[in-house]
Amino acid sequence: MCNFAGIIFLLKLNNINMINSVITGSGHYLPNRIVTNDDFVNHEFFDDNGNRLEKSGEEITRKFEEITEIRERRYVEDDLLNSDIATEAAKIAIEKAGINPEELDYVICAHNFGDIDAVARQIDIMPSMSAKVKHKLGIKNLKCKPYDMTFGCPGWIESLILAHQFIQAKIAKKILVIGSDTLSRAVDPHDRTAMIFADGAGAVVLEAKEAEVQYGIINHATLSYNGDEMNYLVNGTSLNPDYVGSIKNINMKGRKVYEFVLKNVPPAIKQLLDDSDLTITDINKILLHQANAKMDHAMIERLYKLYGIEIPENVDPMTVQFLGNTSVATVPTMFNLIKENNLAPHQFHANDKIIMASVGASMNINAVIYQFENN
Repeated sequence: MCNFAGIIFLLKLNNINMINSVITGSGHYLPNRIVTNDDFVNHEFFDDNGNRLEKSGEEITRKFEEITEIRERRYVEDDLLNSDIATEAAKIAIEKAGINPEELDYVICAHNFGDIDAVARQIDIMPSMSAKVKHKLGIKNLKCKPYDMTFGCPGWIESLILAHQFIQAKIAKKILVIGSDTLSRAVDPHDRTAMIFADGAGAVVLEAKEAEVQYGIINHATLSYNGDEMNYLVNGTSLNPDYVGSIKNINMKGRKVYEFVLKNVPPAIKQLLDDSDLTITDINKILLHQANAKMDHAMIERLYKLYGIEIPENVDPMTVQFLGNTSVATVPTMFNLIKENNLAPHQFHANDKIIMASVGASMNINAVIYQFENN
């Protein structure tokens, strides 16, 4: 018997209640402004060498949609900041959890660029995002600690893991975990990859719950590849040498990222399942970070190929087609959409086990196995 299963067995044998880390409320915020691929038809796109692409806008956007399946995304209005939409998602999660926000021990906020002004496109991370959200929620509790997480697209899952560790260490009982980004203000408008990114926020309340059986967060894993892989996603100058907008923009080596993801993410998820004495057939849903559809489809295919079985129907929900890549917000937003029965035909049921997994800048990979209560 492995260590993981052995610990659970000993707890049950000695009638010791377990402290479970359980999501008691979730929420998300989607901006009202819908931007379709047609809105990019008149953009001037450049290649990596600073040369303007001669292809028509129609051809570029058509090819983009064929590869990514993204047809539209959401952008925030000019009068909103990242901390504003993070706060809106947080309010819903707190309400669904049925708690007083003053009871929170931590406000953990995952993001990549903090608040970005719509006009100047200046990054603002002082005060911290989490402190701003705590303030906007009106929390007066001095023992409620604001904590920012910058971990690339896997930031929200890593925040969830951190919150789980705080709960297991008995230094916190109720934690707000947010993932929020306004990437529309951090992209190079002359880079085709700009069409991938979007804005949004998702949040959950994670609480300590004592029980005789284990549920909630079952296990987790994180891998960080910080060699040459660190340069696959960076802040760089515009591909257009004459661009006079923001100095730093998201610069992604798409092919490198794609190859890295397919090589490393499926075996990482399998290893987590192995370490948890589980197999892929124990999993009801896999919530992957919504980077682009082609890559996510390939990840799922390779994961199930490791087990030599066919992919079950409706195991991998997707939102990237109509929400784009909102970085840290993709997984919590998808979680809440399913929880609220707003992503048909997907649903969560009692005792379901799901995997939430992400990959992104630096390069980081992480995953959580979560089990719903059997009630």
